[in-house]
Amino acid sequence: MIELPCIAAEAGDEAERLRVLAAHHPAMLDGAAALRQITDFAARLCDVPTALVSLVDDHRQFFLARTGLDVAETPREQSFCAHAMWERVLMVVPDARDDLRFADNPLVTGEMGLRFYAGMPLISEDGYPLGSLCVIDTKPRPEGLTELQREGLAVLAHTVMARLTETREGIVRRDSERAARRAATDSETRFRTLADTMPQMVWSTLPDGYHDYYNARWYEFTGAPAGTTDGEGWNDMFHAEDQERAWTVWRHSLETGDPYQIEYRLRHHDGTYRWVLGRALPIRNADGRITRWFGTCTDIHEQKLAIEEREVISQELSHRIKNIFSVIAGLIQFAARTHPEAAGVAHDLRHRITALGRAHDFVRPHSPQSRPSVQQDSLHGLLGELFLPYRRDDGERVRVSGDDVAVDDRAATPLALLFHELATNASKYGALSVLDGWVDLSIARTGEVVTLTWAERDGPAVSAPPDTQAGFGSQLIEMSAVRQLGGSVARDWKPAGLVVTIEVPVPAFSRVSAT
Repeated sequence: MIELPCIAAEAGDEAERLRVLAAHHPAMLDGAAALRQITDFAARLCDVPTALVSLVDDHRQFFLARTGLDVAETPREQSFCAHAMWERVLMVVPDARDDLRFADNPLVTGEMGLRFYAGMPLISEDGYPLGSLCVIDTKPRPEGLTELQREGLAVLAHTVMARLTETREGIVRRDSERAARRAATDSETRFRTLADTMPQMVWSTLPDGYHDYYNARWYEFTGAPAGTTDGEGWNDMFHAEDQERAWTVWRHSLETGDPYQIEYRLRHHDGTYRWVLGRALPIRNADGRITRWFGTCTDIHEQKLAIEEREVISQELSHRIKNIFSVIAGLIQFAARTHPEAAGVAHDLRHRITALGRAHDFVRPHSPQSRPSVQQDSLHGLLGELFLPYRRDDGERVRVSGDDVAVDDRAATPLALLFHELATNASKYGALSVLDGWVDLSIARTGEVVTLTWAERDGPAVSAPPDTQAGFGSQLIEMSAVRQLGGSVARDWKPAGLVVTIEVPVPAFSRVSAT
């Protein structure tokens, strides 16, 4: 039988039984007089006008004994004791107006004007919180209670529970046991009915992970005989390739208490394996200790196949786009042969298209076989692909350093055009035009701005070009950095080498950054 945690409900039932006994049984009526002596003494001990023995059920709190108060009960939503009884230690509220839990409480804002509260929880022998022994005042008390007063309330609360147990134990024992058995049976019946009507497979385990319950949907799906998957038998229902992975994730959740979530293939009753999503959460008691795990398995096989089909189509489309870049570059090269006077323009155009193709190939969807060895959303990785043609056997000629930034296809095209143009110009006129020249490309992220600094080293001496209309390459750089990436470009024609500073907002690099 599954034992479901119902501490709050059981505590409310217990409090209600005590109220009925106090109202109708002579022994409890005699005990009420003794409890009144306790509240009288508690009020004097703590120097307050009011002291109460309060029991809390599902709807209200009622007072078995009261000193300095006329009402016999209040709604639960107004009850301070409903909070104090869960604390397990003395709860002190120096000024209720300053406590967000009680500032709007009618007992605070209304005629009573409650300000100070101190409540010691009343806990049954079975561990159920029933209410509290409390003292209250209409004046705030910033200093709270003295140590002697705190100890006194603890002793008095223990005496209250001893008195209640002594006078009611024989009266309520048999009724309580019958009610507990009936409540447990009703609770299990309700749970099983609810679990069996759910479309998901539902399961539960003991704190150590021992599986002791599956709903009807589990047995319908797997076709396994009832009880054969208890304990560790569940793992045999997984695809052989998923078993070790599932155990690893499950052990981690058991050790840490973290929620359990994993996708795996589960054997169907027809002998095939279907993808399911497994999830589980721990149930904890008042002390934070895990008492059970409850989990579900949801059939996601059709969604999984649809996602895989979309990935295959996306990979195929991207592969064809990559081939289009190659075809266009080939057509340009062929046209240049038949029109030698356009060879220079064709050469530059073909290399720009090749750079675009290289950038697209880096960020496009890949199969496991075609995926690049470096991380695909890495700016460092993308730049490494773009500068591959400039590499020499003795090392990189364009050295990338600094922060990395996540990129996707939205930024790949402008970045490819921008840095291809800078590298091409450096190969013709700058640092890369000589054997020992090189480029230092540093990346620095500051807040929501990324600064890319292109600094040419050990090249020929340079000077600023004539102040004439910018050429196509310069226009291309401006278009890529400013219009497409939303950034800015600054050039510094230092004698030692050109320095280009490009500032780009972080959201321009990827959709993830933008959101």
